[in-house]
Amino acid sequence: MHTKYPIILITKKIRNDMKTLVNIARILVGCLFIFSGLVKAIDPLGLAYKMQEFFEVWAGEGFMKGMMLWLNEQALTFSLVMITLEVVLGVALLLGWRTKMVSWLLLLLMLLFTFLTSYVLFSGKIRACGCFGDCIPLTPVQTFTKDIVLLVLVLLILAGRKYIRPLFSNTINAVLFLISLFGVLALQWYVLKHLPVKDCLPFKVGNNILELRKMPKGAVPDKFDYKFVYKKNGESKEFAVSALPDSTWEFVERRQVLVEKGKNNIPLINDFVLKTENDNDTTEAILNQPGEYYLVLAKDFNKEAKWYEGFKLFYTKNKGVLPVFLVTSDPAAAKKIFAIPGLVILSCDGTAIKTAARVNPTLFLMKGPVVKEKKAFIDFR
Repeated sequence: MHTKYPIILITKKIRNDMKTLVNIARILVGCLFIFSGLVKAIDPLGLAYKMQEFFEVWAGEGFMKGMMLWLNEQALTFSLVMITLEVVLGVALLLGWRTKMVSWLLLLLMLLFTFLTSYVLFSGKIRACGCFGDCIPLTPVQTFTKDIVLLVLVLLILAGRKYIRPLFSNTINAVLFLISLFGVLALQWYVLKHLPVKDCLPFKVGNNILELRKMPKGAVPDKFDYKFVYKKNGESKEFAVSALPDSTWEFVERRQVLVEKGKNNIPLINDFVLKTENDNDTTEAILNQPGEYYLVLAKDFNKEAKWYEGFKLFYTKNKGVLPVFLVTSDPAAAKKIFAIPGLVILSCDGTAIKTAARVNPTLFLMKGPVVKEKKAFIDFR
């Protein structure tokens, strides 16, 4: 009896410690999943564009190209599903509701996230994974480390799920779960119709676009060297710039070689270039003009668009009051749709427009290069 008593105490202590660890992990993982989902829910298109980046890279590498192209077209749907899953699984974990199913789903998600962040880190083909959206940028090392820690915590939750007890009755937990489900879906629906409730992009209100196109302070440029290829008697050979061969060698080509990667040398806005019909860069001229003016950014056009007539009325109303410029990645289509005398249509890279205007189209009220106001079409009609 005396020998069994300490064993019972030790076993009980181990169980209590395990219960404490599992529930600490439950709180950490649940809160982090909810936070991560909500940070992305305020801008679901941002995650969709990041997913497209993955699909495009994999398609370019020839990996299941047909499927990757199809997935690329469905990126927004996957973004909405992924964000919703993160939030509702985090809520369910905190509530202790359907613990077995939730813990397995969390494990599957973490395996997916860990694979993606490891690909970003070790391939170098994608700059960031967008785990916390644009509001909280993390380096590839930080995101990969975070996912490894979370994966360990999820495995702990899965192994010790019997120690998790529901906070409320099954009915109340189900109601709270449904409230979180419809809440996160409603939030995403709202921002897709309007604009992100929290704008963390370089084109947010108050930012000076021209200033953000400049190289950041303390930037270290990339260092390059050049190799020269010459040919003689059918043999090709590389030479350094300091040791070029004599005239008996025939020049073939010059190759640029990256010697040392720079740091902090990419401007926050590096692809926003406004061009005229003649393909002239007019960015400085447009953004440096005095007074206020409107930029209407429209990435593309389709037959079902309902904003065409509204834009025509908007242009007519403001003509002679403030200048209005239509900026699009498809100027040819814009000219066909808007045959309006005096309307200036400028072209811009589609990726830059997707970054600046999450809703198609988006209205910018500018004062010189500074964004004074930014609205979705549905809010300025």
